[in-house]
Amino acid sequence: MKPLPLTVRLAAGLAVTAVEQARKLPGQLAGLPVTVVSEALQLSMRLQQRVTELAIKGDDALSVLRPVEQEPEWATFDEDEGGAAPAADAGAGLDADDPWSAEEQALAAEPPAVLPNYDELSLAQLRARLRTLSAEDLEELLAHERTHAARPEFTGMLTRRIANLENQ
Repeated sequence: MKPLPLTVRLAAGLAVTAVEQARKLPGQLAGLPVTVVSEALQLSMRLQQRVTELAIKGDDALSVLRPVEQEPEWATFDEDEGGAAPAADAGAGLDADDPWSAEEQALAAEPPAVLPNYDELSLAQLRARLRTLSAEDLEELLAHERTHAARPEFTGMLTRRIANLENQ
């Protein structure tokens, strides 16, 4: 017996597959809305991830052209309104002849008792706690900052807050 042509065999295979799928359809209809919603959500999330990845790559590429600001120029706070002088030099009071004195002082000093986690605080977190601190506490934090990290934005903010308290 001669085999049937390929197109006839393909058509028969498609018909059998269609019948099998039609028999499974009533069981799959109950879960179909959930499946469609799930697929749509997955697609949406993948799209959002891809857009975010592209934005991050763009930020990295453009960061060379425009440095990131620590504090935007439009951001003003009550502590910034006082016209206090800029923070003093971070190395003030250290022995200029001994290059190891700064390191010894940093290793020997303990975190300030006022805020034991001071070194881990961000600028915004510190700003939120400033109003609860006394002038003595602020002086202690300023001395600690000057002998340790000497971050200009931190020393400036502490200096301005101390000046504001003295003016009140």
